Amino acid sequence: QVQLVESGGGSVQAGGSLRLSCVALRYTYDRYCMSWFRQAPGKEREGVAAIVTGGGSTVYADSVKGRFTISHDNTKNTLYLQMNSLKPEDTAMYYCASDRRTWRCNTLATAGDSAYWGQGTQVTVSS
Repeated sequence: QVQLVESGGGSVQAGGSLRLSCVALRYTYDRYCMSWFRQAPGKEREGVAAIVTGGGSTVYADSVKGRFTISHDNTKNTLYLQMNSLKPEDTAMYYCASDRRTWRCNTLATAGDSAYWGQGTQVTVSS
């Protein structure tokens, strides 16, 4: 059973930066789809970014393009989300997701049906 463990959330002021991490435990595939989603209180879950591991393509939500960067370290089986120029509207619980079907990373919509999900890490941005 794959397990995803997120970390790196916290509280920052607007304009600040955070880096989220997601370790994929017991994952045995060479290439797979990994993604970040977020959900604010009272709002629907939103796709943030997705990447195919092993040097594959990336997809970003328009709301984070130019500010967030998704990356993956194969040697550590760890997914990252570098978040710069944070805004109060970025405040949410951030979740890591993964699926062995790499086509899930074609869009954030398809990544939203990924098989495995982490427990989430809270990001709070104050103005």
